[in-house]
Amino acid sequence: MFRALEAGIFLILFFVLLVVWLLGWLAFHVAGGLIHILVILAIISLIVHLVRGRTA
Repeated sequence: MFRALEAGIFLILFFVLLVVWLLGWLAFHVAGGLIHILVILAIISLIVHLVRGRTA
């Protein structure tokens, strides 16, 4: 049960970070460097989710 909850949290985190990054990229071209950090975090969280999902 804990793994399922953890997997759901990773997916939610991935999509939230991705949406925030897209909104920042489309609407606010001011802080470009900081916004790209969000997409890196989203990709890392997706990779962690995929790796842990395969070992479960």
